[in-house]
Amino acid sequence: MPDERPVVFDDDNPEWTAEDFARSKPLEAFPELASALLGRPGRPSGWRKAKAKQSVTIRLSPDVLEKLRASGKGWQTRIDDMLRHNLGL
Repeated sequence: MPDERPVVFDDDNPEWTAEDFARSKPLEAFPELASALLGRPGRPSGWRKAKAKQSVTIRLSPDVLEKLRASGKGWQTRIDDMLRHNLGL
């Protein structure tokens, strides 16, 4: 079954000619661009803050947890702040 969609021409992105393909270079010819395009998104591997917080497991009473969660977004940071204050840090 032939494709019956109309051909759309784009003046800003014209179809490549044989000459365009002859002048083209592989991505490996541009190592900085290749690493930017093919690298992993986000922070570089091995990156850490000097004093990064650590993930821990803690058991809390249901009513305490409910009250903290009800206080809204950032409740885990508020727990950290309460503990730091209570410990005099």
